Amino acid sequence: MLIKLLLWCLFLTVATGMSAQVVTVSVATDEEAPTISRHIYGHFAEHLGRCIYGGFYVGEDSDIPNDDGVRLDVVAALRELQIPNLRWPGGCFADTYHWKDGIGPKEDRPSILNVWWGNVKEDNSFGTHDFLNMCELLDTEPYLSANVGSGTPQELADWIKYTTHPAGTSPMPDLRAENGRAEPWDVKFWGIGNEAWGCGGNMRPEYYADVYRRFATFTTDWGNSGELVRIASGASSVDYNWTEVLMKNIPKNLIEAIALHHYSVLDWNAKGPATGFTDDQYFGTLREALKMEELIQKHVAIMDQYDPEQRVDLFVDEWGGWYDVEPGTNGGFLYQQNTIRDAMLAGVTLNIFNNHADRVKMANIAQAVNVLQAVILTDEEKLLLTPTYHVFRMYTLHHDAQLLPVSFESPRYVHGGESLPAISISASRDSAGAVHFSLVNIDSERSHELALDVAALGLTTVNGEILTGDALDAHNTFGEPARVVPIDFDGAVIQDGQLRLTIPPHALIVLEGSRGD
Repeated sequence: MLIKLLLWCLFLTVATGMSAQVVTVSVATDEEAPTISRHIYGHFAEHLGRCIYGGFYVGEDSDIPNDDGVRLDVVAALRELQIPNLRWPGGCFADTYHWKDGIGPKEDRPSILNVWWGNVKEDNSFGTHDFLNMCELLDTEPYLSANVGSGTPQELADWIKYTTHPAGTSPMPDLRAENGRAEPWDVKFWGIGNEAWGCGGNMRPEYYADVYRRFATFTTDWGNSGELVRIASGASSVDYNWTEVLMKNIPKNLIEAIALHHYSVLDWNAKGPATGFTDDQYFGTLREALKMEELIQKHVAIMDQYDPEQRVDLFVDEWGGWYDVEPGTNGGFLYQQNTIRDAMLAGVTLNIFNNHADRVKMANIAQAVNVLQAVILTDEEKLLLTPTYHVFRMYTLHHDAQLLPVSFESPRYVHGGESLPAISISASRDSAGAVHFSLVNIDSERSHELALDVAALGLTTVNGEILTGDALDAHNTFGEPARVVPIDFDGAVIQDGQLRLTIPPHALIVLEGSRGD
């Protein structure tokens, strides 16, 4: 660790020498500012590759320590992130999943072919009881994606009764009790289909709006489990027409949230590698990530047109980086490494969500374990935490804290005749009065000096952490699992009402400030 600290000091000295103008940041103390919902920091677990089997679930007979087959090391790691919700079982898989196949004695459950992800056998050994019990281990809220593409409203209504109704009220909760669970679970979030414009049925928005209305009519708790949140299958990236048709055609008493999916993909036909990428690919990936700002602004503008009271929330329930799979792995398993580039992507995206906390109330990175921009990778009994994991852990300080709006003129990250804003910032104040700043510099070469106006906040002390690496594709491996980890950052000082620091290239810093009294 001493060697790492010395190298870091050398790196910071060199980087500081390359610094340009001071970036002045105004920090507002708006008492009407929204709360940053902890659900923005949600996760996603699909029956895809090794996300469930080998990732979350190894079976009761495994030598890997487990609780009813659920890996305890994965549970411990995710509890450290305080994950607020977990979306399951898909994804595309959800619209081929029939929940009754995954209940009852495991030896009696039918197998199916997972046609979406690798054409592998799905034996349904991980089903509703396994998932919802795992959510209790994780101390997180479940988000169930219902089968609309090949299912029926009755199937969904039965699932709601099975999971949330007290035993003795109807046949479904009685069946749950027969299968070993007398008490209902608390399941609030229900997705009404997934990507209905694509793998969920290739529907037109007008058609899906009618299908949604039908399913949502039967997606009700009948007074048994508290208010349900019904989530419409939303747009893919820039499909603003999809959002407009749904907002126009779905009555507001049938919808609580609408989804949005956006992946930071350079080219769907040539995504590029997860490691060993070029500077062009690094820049391009961050360019796609930063489009989230425009996407939220434009989709929200449409939502506001049809819902000025803002009764319907925006859930970005799939987002993240998507690259070519690791060489030698199943192309349908979407297993990829995770680098400093992904930490930058996660940092700027979460900052965007924070700064739009008035409308963005949930988000789910894809996916939690071994798939796409995972926070955890496993290999048999081994487990490692990715750079993205560390970003989520550092950002827990923003959970359910009040947004502090910031404004500043970002310096530009210039590359190949294009430029992007180099600096991304969000800020919040928690119920105890502590103030938190998350700062990201995506510039691959230049450091930047920041001066944050904190006079109105009365801050006198500050401490923090920094996450960076010795290369843009620096990453953790099972042989070297701590190559990229946060370290203490003591380079921030408060003088004359300003919090000043220099943020190095491709670095993320989270600070906590407090008052002396």
